[in-house]
Amino acid sequence: MVPLVEMKIPLGQISGISPPIGIVKHPSNKALKGLIAGAVSGVVEMAINFPTDYVKTQLQLDEKSTQRRYTGMLDVIKQTVRRHGVQGLYRGLNVAIWNPKVAVRFAAFESFRKIAVDERGQLTSGRLLLCGMAAGCCEAILAVTPIESVKVKFVDDQNSPKQRYKGLFHGIRTIVKDHGLRGLYQGSTATIIKSVTNQGTRFFVIESLKNWHRKRNSGQPVPTYMVLLFGAIGGAMSVVITAPADVVRTRMQGLQSHKYRSTLHCVRTLLKHEGPASLFAGVIPRMVKVPLETAIVFAVYGKVVELLDSVW
Repeated sequence: MVPLVEMKIPLGQISGISPPIGIVKHPSNKALKGLIAGAVSGVVEMAINFPTDYVKTQLQLDEKSTQRRYTGMLDVIKQTVRRHGVQGLYRGLNVAIWNPKVAVRFAAFESFRKIAVDERGQLTSGRLLLCGMAAGCCEAILAVTPIESVKVKFVDDQNSPKQRYKGLFHGIRTIVKDHGLRGLYQGSTATIIKSVTNQGTRFFVIESLKNWHRKRNSGQPVPTYMVLLFGAIGGAMSVVITAPADVVRTRMQGLQSHKYRSTLHCVRTLLKHEGPASLFAGVIPRMVKVPLETAIVFAVYGKVVELLDSVW
């Protein structure tokens, strides 16, 4: 195992598939390219992967304190399709597709990385981890909390006898009317914790694996299928680490969020009434969703950056 302080990632290698180039030709453009490539990869991933997110959210909202609606992943799919058709699995996609979280994540990461590299344009593993965590914090504050809060309420609303939300902007207006601006930022503490650990884990694991692959292959470009594999590994590791924070965030952003006074109160309530296992609700669909999501995002991101580098 390479010691943490000795592993260094050249500046031009994070985006992914291109060969080592030391210093980026136009470092001032990296954040903007990260924003564009992140936006594209985020939309592609969301369009492919949203039903798994829907299933995960439904299972996390299915509280033990009331009669359980679902027996598992397949039951969520079966009941949703029976009541709402296949399109029911995409309830909330019209909200989620507007979420710029992937664009913000990579733009922030590229900006922090530019500051953190040494005089040779290299990034130590420790600094790589910190850059990923900082990017996750920016993502949580600027993008995830408001949009995810609306999305979770959309998914939860589908279980109501009379659905209230008719679209993104109607949903936002309704939430602000009922709860004030605070309603858009419910669960922000859990969201920040989740995003910081998520992105710190993913960037560290994925980029370290890519760097390891380059060293074993004389600096050759990392092929796309390996980027997909490394993305899946990084995503799977982040699922295990962030499961409790993800459950708490979902509960605090659902239609029953008034039950919880704070993040800590939510954790105590779940442990008291539903047991420790409740903090890992939805792990199985997340283990399907997140590795696939992470693999798609990093692979598409790398390809889009390659394309932008060739013309810009």
